[in-house]
Amino acid sequence: MRSRRQAAALFKVSVTSVVKWSQRFQATGSAAAKPMGGRRWHPLEPHRAWLPKRLKEVPHLTPRGPATELGKRGAVMSYGAVRRFLHKI
Repeated sequence: MRSRRQAAALFKVSVTSVVKWSQRFQATGSAAAKPMGGRRWHPLEPHRAWLPKRLKEVPHLTPRGPATELGKRGAVMSYGAVRRFLHKI
């Protein structure tokens, strides 16, 4: 069995990578990489119905308006995040 430093030198990777692979193997029985890509959950998703409704009620709102209102509702977001979310829906 090789040390972590020897394994890192053999595969030309950092010792940290070998440590992470070892931990993943001990936890799951496989050192395979985790899946990449796919849809990620957006923190504004719970407000998906509220945002368009609010914009219909007050059509002159800028993204800063809903961002401020969302902050009062407990969802602290930048106005940029609100703007990008609105472009998606």
